[in-house]
Formats: sequence, C-alpha cells, structure tokens
Amino acid sequence: MATKNTPPEHNNTPTSSSSGDGTSNNPDSNNRRRSRNKPRRDGKGSNTQTNKSGPSKTSKGNSRRGGKGSQALTTQDTIIGQDTSAGINPNESVDSAADDAALAEGGIKAIGDQRIIPFMKIEKPMAILSVLLIIGSIIAIAVNGLNLGLDFTGGVSADVSYEQPAEQVEVVQALADNGFDDAVVQYLGTRQELLVRLPPQSDNIDGLSASLNQALELPNNQVEISNVNIIGSQVGNEVYLNSVMAIALALACMLGYVALRFQFKLAIGAVMALFHDAIVTVGVFALFGFPFDLTVLAAVLALIGYSLNDTIVVYDRIRENFRRVRGITPRQTIDLSLTETLRRTIMTISTVLLVVLAMMFLGGDGLYWFSVALFIGLIAGTYSSIYISSSIPLRMGLSRDDFVVKVKPEFEEEIVTFNDPKMFEQD
Repeated sequence: MATKNTPPEHNNTPTSSSSGDGTSNNPDSNNRRRSRNKPRRDGKGSNTQTNKSGPSKTSKGNSRRGGKGSQALTTQDTIIGQDTSAGINPNESVDSAADDAALAEGGIKAIGDQRIIPFMKIEKPMAILSVLLIIGSIIAIAVNGLNLGLDFTGGVSADVSYEQPAEQVEVVQALADNGFDDAVVQYLGTRQELLVRLPPQSDNIDGLSASLNQALELPNNQVEISNVNIIGSQVGNEVYLNSVMAIALALACMLGYVALRFQFKLAIGAVMALFHDAIVTVGVFALFGFPFDLTVLAAVLALIGYSLNDTIVVYDRIRENFRRVRGITPRQTIDLSLTETLRRTIMTISTVLLVVLAMMFLGGDGLYWFSVALFIGLIAGTYSSIYISSSIPLRMGLSRDDFVVKVKPEFEEEIVTFNDPKMFEQD
C-alpha cells in the first residue's frame, strides 16, 4: 500500500504575546507579565480599576509632584472625594484626619503614620499646677525665708593644711566637738588642703586662730592654719543683692534673645518658664530649710541656661512646622513639634540626671547642695519646656502668620499708566 507523503503543515498564525482583546495566548508570557492593581509610585500609570475610582485632578497632580518620595502624599481633595463616595460628611472626615495627623503638609513634608501625642490636651490642669507651685514657692520664701550660707551672712573662713590626707567628716566632727557648729569644709585641690567656713565668731583673730588650731587637730595628723578671714555681714548683703540682680539680668537678656531670634510671643513663654524654674527651685530650698549659698546660686543660673537651651530646641521645631505644615491647627502644630523633640528631650535629661546624681552621692559635701538644686531644677525645667513655654504663646494667639515673612508695601510693584493726550495725536 502506497503511502501519501503529506508535507508538514506550517502554522502561519502569528505567535503574539497578546491578542486584540488584551488576553495572552502564551502561558509563559502570562507568567512573565504581571498586572498592576495599584497606580505606579511615580504617578505616570494606573490600571483600569484605579482609573474608574475617579480620583480628583488635584490628587493626580499631587501624586505626580510627589512621585519621587517613598509614598504618595494624601491631600484634602482626595479625602473629601473618598468620603463623599462612601456617604460620609466631608467636613467631619477632614477634621478627623487632621486629628489623626493624616493630612499632608502642603505637599512638602508628610506626617505619614507618625503618632502625635496630644500634649496641649491637658494644658489647663498643668497651668493650674504651675500657678500653684509659683504661689507656694513665693509664700515659702516670704514666710520661712532662705537659710543663707556664710557667703551671704558673713562669717569666718580659714585655709587649713594637714600633713596627711584628711576626711571632711572627721574635720567637721572635730570642730563640732570643740564648739564650732555648722562648719562647712571643702577641699582645695588636694585632700591635704581644706577651706573651713564658720558662722560669725569673735573679732579677735589671734584668739580665734589658736582656738581653731586646737579644734582642727586630728590624731597623728598635724595641722597648720595659713590664713584666717572674717567676712562681715555688709559684704554678705552686697553679695545677696548682686545675686538677685544677676538672676533678673539673666531673665531680661533671655527675653531679648528669644524675641529677636524667634518671636515676641515665644519670648514671653520662655521667660515665664525660666522664672518658673528659678522660683520653684528657690522655693523648695526655703520650704525645707536647705542651706542656700553661692554654689546653689550658681546651680540656679546654670538651670536658666539649660532650660533655655531645651526651650530653644522646641521653638525651632515649632517655627519650622508652622512654615511647612498645612491643613492643621496651631494646637496640632505645637503637639507635632513637641512629639518630634520628645526623644531628644528624654535623652538629654537622662544623661544630665546621671551626672547630677553622681555628683550628689559621690561629690562630697561641697557639691551636695549644688547637685540637689540642679536635680530640682532639671525636673521643673523639663516640665516647663513642654507646657509653660508652649502653652503661653498658644494662648496669646500664636499662628502661622507670626513666622511668614511678609512683603512690605514699599517693596510692592506699582502699575503705572500714562494718559498723555499728545501720544495719540496724529501729525
């Protein structure tokens, strides 16, 4: 039987990866091709489903402008469009989105999913607490007074040298056993040289030196008094007045600096916060009768500088957010700024408190009350930087207009028109 040789049939159908209806005939090409269910991040393409959702033109333009970022910025028009299609009131949607910090900030800086801590939500209870603390401190200072040290009341100071290192506790105990109470002993460079300060004694320097030489003797450790000075009460009063003037001058300088650097409303809040820190620290010393000397005064002045530095960091972020953020209220702007600087505040106060506690427990008697004043002031300064320095400008009407540079009228361009009849005359 003869067989018929049939030539092989050639399939002339083109092997295209997709047909006219958009479906692919090749399974391999289907695996390689992946459909997009979401618009591209650069905003240049979108699938059919996304186009049918009907986003507003404003949101498309914003997505094109923000295509270089890691995520698209959400705008008010997009939120309103979505809420309208869902049957939700657009105004309520925008307000809730602003409260959740989900609105965009003018297409410049997005809040994103950052959680905003509502610090200003409890500003009224904190304001009442601050007023009570200030009033209580003033009453304690007026009623109890300050337990002023020898630097303010006057007294006797003596430079003492021992042959061998001496402990401060032993020297104070030896003076107390010989009738010299309330003595203050500090080291002068080494453990063999000490400064002894006593309350006012007799004016006879020779007899006082002999009594001190006998009282300062320690077992197997000879002592030598090189210098004895009697400080009068008049000098102490001058030091006290100069100290008060130094604190007032420091507050005035801080007011001028913040007013020139930022804004006058912020300057009022900063000065009130500094006054709060200083008066609360001094009030605690007056309430419990702690000794107040020049070292404590130095701690109060140091607290003013530290608290202002912490306040300046918060103010700088407030000014930045007022200029860059859009769509949120001034209260939310301050909450955002305090939230962004909270980590820095916690790290700073933690490191400083470690040093203060080390001085308090390991620094000896000379640094003890200095450390106590710093510890009280640091707690008060951290609290005031959040609530007092920020809530007072907010109550004074702080807004974005306070930080936007406005063009002065003399620099605005004027449109000048010429109305000369001779220009239209024909020759």
